[in-house]
Amino acid sequence: MTQVAGDPWAGVHHGPFRAGDWARLTDAKGRRHHIRLAPGAQFFTNKGAIEHDALIGASEGVVVTSSGGAPYLAFRPLLGEYVVSMPRGAAVIYPKDAAQIVASADVFPGAHVVEAGAGSGSLTAHLLRAVGPHGRVSSYERRADFAAVAEANMTQFFGGSHPAWRLTIGDLVELLPGSAD
Repeated sequence: MTQVAGDPWAGVHHGPFRAGDWARLTDAKGRRHHIRLAPGAQFFTNKGAIEHDALIGASEGVVVTSSGGAPYLAFRPLLGEYVVSMPRGAAVIYPKDAAQIVASADVFPGAHVVEAGAGSGSLTAHLLRAVGPHGRVSSYERRADFAAVAEANMTQFFGGSHPAWRLTIGDLVELLPGSAD
């Protein structure tokens, strides 16, 4: 298989799991559990405990075994899974609605999008994924507490500050000049 050289910032986590990362554990019946990794912690299932330390430092796709002998496949959560379980300040826009918004607004890689209200960052994450590292999402959020939640959620999901995102605290109508550029 040939590896295609990608952008150095692709907007997705790479490398081994780290403390603080979210992990999606899937059992043999396809049931998914989302956990935030912490050193020394355990996740308890009806099939036994899973040590977080068994995941920290491991690559995605690793199979970990619970204390009861049940195998679990570990990956990072998909965007749609993350946004419905991420910390919230404001209500979230669910993945099916975010997909409709992105499609209806014809958001494409490299686009510049102005977002009125970042909320918890659900739509923001979908917009950032759509515009990619060479586009731009300019979010305006009136409430500093919502902005802090959105910023933490974006940093957590993307593994750092997204280069295409600019978050401004204040009212869009008062702050945006005559043009979005």
